[in-house]
Amino acid sequence: MTPYNSLADDYYVNMNLSTEMELSGSREAILHYFEQIQKKFPTMRNFYARDKGDFILEEDKEQGHYRWCSVEPRRLSSGQLNPQSIDDALVQHRHALELAPYGLSLSPLDCEALDLMIGFDFTYRGNQNQLIAEALGVCPAFDRLATMAGATFVSNEPALTLALDDDCRTQCRVNIETRTNAYQIRTGEYQDEQVSVYVTARHYGSLDANRSYVEAVDRLAVICREVVDNYVAGSVLEPLARAIAFE
Repeated sequence: MTPYNSLADDYYVNMNLSTEMELSGSREAILHYFEQIQKKFPTMRNFYARDKGDFILEEDKEQGHYRWCSVEPRRLSSGQLNPQSIDDALVQHRHALELAPYGLSLSPLDCEALDLMIGFDFTYRGNQNQLIAEALGVCPAFDRLATMAGATFVSNEPALTLALDDDCRTQCRVNIETRTNAYQIRTGEYQDEQVSVYVTARHYGSLDANRSYVEAVDRLAVICREVVDNYVAGSVLEPLARAIAFE
């Protein structure tokens, strides 16, 4: 398997747990939860609050790789930018989920959706929508449309979502996000910006009886790795990297 940090300029592994009810937001509960996170990862020492009751604990960002964890009224998130490995990031996500039932009064019934996402960023200055078309092509039904005289790609963000079970509670989404806008295309004034490829596995709804959040996120990690390794690395990430390198 190709190391993920060799597939793009940056990559990251993020976990998001959205809840039906608001999480315990008392001062004591929030601080105790993040203190337990910090005991496991002592370099996570930057704690701050944002508007609307969002609290974040993170590492310093200067080195180009860092961990972070956040608690919002109805969402628990954990992420790592440029981890040494997927397993390294999963250790953090498992720990955040292991603590949540006790530190934030989180029940397996309270799951609206649990996501694990592996994202890849490429820095590119130019029309990123055109880049996607040249590197990956377009849907065969649109081949002729894409060759229309004088036409320019203003939006081109391929996306595909698949259900992986009969009741559609486990899904996987692969999508590309560009940052180029019409003003940049019109003026030719581009900046170095990221074009992103996201692979997201998601579980919808409450967890089954006797199943933990850690077991659920491990299952999502298996799905994400399979999709990246077998379907996205060679067909999306590597062609995109080559197209940027040849510019």
